[in-house]
Amino acid sequence: MLMVGQKAPDFTLDGVIGKGDFKTFNLSDFKGKWVVLFFYPLDFTFVCPTEITGFSKRDEEFKKLNAVVLGASTDSKFSHKAWIQGTLGEIRYPLLSDMNRDVSRKYGALIEEKGHTTRATFIIDPEGTLQYALYHNTNVGRSVEETVRVLEALQTGERCPVEWKKGEKTLGK
Repeated sequence: MLMVGQKAPDFTLDGVIGKGDFKTFNLSDFKGKWVVLFFYPLDFTFVCPTEITGFSKRDEEFKKLNAVVLGASTDSKFSHKAWIQGTLGEIRYPLLSDMNRDVSRKYGALIEEKGHTTRATFIIDPEGTLQYALYHNTNVGRSVEETVRVLEALQTGERCPVEWKKGEKTLGK
């Protein structure tokens, strides 16, 4: 099982960016940046679009933190494109397609018996080391606010107490 402190598995996945442009993405493309990688169960569902658009609305905030957001599911890039051009709307970061389920399996996010992922969030540091991993029940959306908070805390390089927020005192190294 993948653990915090280990090298994050590299991957190459096709994805959709903007209004529906296809592109291939590699984790190694983002060396030198923080990466927020999140898996969601399926396109055209109920909770997933709230999370996807929530991350998109805060994309500029992630960029200011030297971070890129990548969303991924086991749906095809064509499904992603149809959803973006249909009810989802333009997204400011890539939605990746893990149809063969290799990447979601490596990250421990795949629910094998269902053939799709759970909600899982990973933060990978600029050197490619996994610094945060959180798995969610598929019925409950994750908190983008909490993801930002954890990213900011990790970037201090120091110990941060419960409910720590940027600008507050840390506990030092």
